[in-house]
Amino acid sequence: MNILILGAGGREHTFAYKIAQSSKCDRLFVAPGNAGTAALATNVEIGVTDFEAIKKLVLDENITMVVVGPEDPLVHGVYDFFKNDVALSEIAVIGPSKRGALLEGSKERAKEFMAMYNIPTAAYESFKAESLEAGKSFLEELKPPYVLKADGLAAGKGVVILNDLDEAKAELTDMLTNKKFGAASETVVIEEFLDGIELSVFVLTDGKNYITLPTAKDYKRIGEGDKGLNTGGMGAISPVPFADAALMEKIENRIIKPTVDGLKAEQIEYKGFIFIGLIKIGDEPKVIEYNVRMGDPETEVVLPRIKNDLVSVFEKVAAQKLDEIDLDLDPRSAATVMLVSGGYPEAYQKGKVLTGSENVEGSLVFHAGTSLKDGDVVTSGGRVMAVTSLNDDFREALKTSYTNIKKIQFDQMNYRTDIGFDL
Repeated sequence: MNILILGAGGREHTFAYKIAQSSKCDRLFVAPGNAGTAALATNVEIGVTDFEAIKKLVLDENITMVVVGPEDPLVHGVYDFFKNDVALSEIAVIGPSKRGALLEGSKERAKEFMAMYNIPTAAYESFKAESLEAGKSFLEELKPPYVLKADGLAAGKGVVILNDLDEAKAELTDMLTNKKFGAASETVVIEEFLDGIELSVFVLTDGKNYITLPTAKDYKRIGEGDKGLNTGGMGAISPVPFADAALMEKIENRIIKPTVDGLKAEQIEYKGFIFIGLIKIGDEPKVIEYNVRMGDPETEVVLPRIKNDLVSVFEKVAAQKLDEIDLDLDPRSAATVMLVSGGYPEAYQKGKVLTGSENVEGSLVFHAGTSLKDGDVVTSGGRVMAVTSLNDDFREALKTSYTNIKKIQFDQMNYRTDIGFDL
C-alpha cells in the first residue's frame, strides 16, 4: 500500500523509519518532511493543515493510509475531513476525530473530562478576560509555585510556572487581556502545582480496544539539571526505571481504562495515540495533561523498541481489531539526545550546514529541523537532530549517543550532557 505521514519533525522521521521497514509499504510519502525523511520517502511540500492539497496528493498517488504526526491537523479536524468526504472516507487515518483531539486542543476540556471520569489530576479553575479579578483571587488561595496554562495550542509554550504571586498575576493579565498567546489564551487554566517526578505513558487505541506502549521520560528544559526555559524536549529515555509493575497497574486502572472508557461513553471516534503526561507523587500517579499524538522526542525512544510491523498494527487500529495485536518489545533501554540550534528556544539562526551524521555507528539518527539545500543538509528548526541508542542499561545507551554526537557538527550546535540525571 501507499502511505502518507503528515509532519516534519523527529517524530515523523521515526515513523518513516519504522514504516519503511514494513513489507506492506510500497511507497511512502511525507508532507512536508525533512532531510532525514527524504532518504526513506518522497517528501511533498504541503502544509499539514492544507487539507485540500493533502486530498489531491492522496487521490493522485493512490494513498490508502495517512499517519498524522503533529497535533495541529488533528485539532483542525483532518480525521473528520477524510471521513466526511466520499472520495476519502475509506482511507485509514491514524489519529483521533476533532472531538477526540479536544483533549489536547483545550486544557479546559481535558480537565472537565478528567473530572467527569474521576481521573486523578491537579485541582484547577478556568478564567477568561472578564473574570480576570476572580483569577487573581484564585491565585491568592494557592501556594506557590503557580501554574498557568493557555487553554489552546501554543506550540508547547503555553504553560508558565512562577514562584512570585505578583508575577503570576501580571502573567495572567498578559495572557488574558494582552493575548500573549493569541486565541490560545482567551481562556487560561490555573491549577495547583504538583511536586513529583514526571513520566509519559503512550496508549494506542482503536476506539474500543487499546494497547499500552513503552513508557518514556523526556527532558524539557534547555539547561543542565532541568534549569532554564522550556523547549520541545532535549532528550528522552525509555522505559522509565521507576515505572514498576505496581505503578503501572495504578496507571492502567485509574487513568488509562477510565480515559478509553470515557471516550467510548461519549461516542468519540478515536483511532490513534493518547499521550498521557503523568507525575508520580509518592507512589500515586496523577495526570498533568493529555496529548492526542505521540511525543517528540519520546517517539525516538519508544518506536525503536517496538518490534512489530507498524503498518500491520495500524491496519488493526483502522479495523478496530487492536485486541488481535500482541506487542513485541525490545527489552533494552533506549536513550535519545537532541541537538539544537544555538539560541534555542529563543531566537536562533537557520541554514547552518550540518556534517558528520553519516559517520555515526551504533546509534539511530533522526532528523528534526533539517532540510536539503544545494546538496547539503542544513538546519531549519530549533531542534535539529536526535541521536538514539539502545543498550541493556540506559546509561550505556547514553554513552553511545554522546560518543556519536561528537562526530556531528553544525555552527553553534547545543545539547544537554545530563539526560537521565535524575534516574
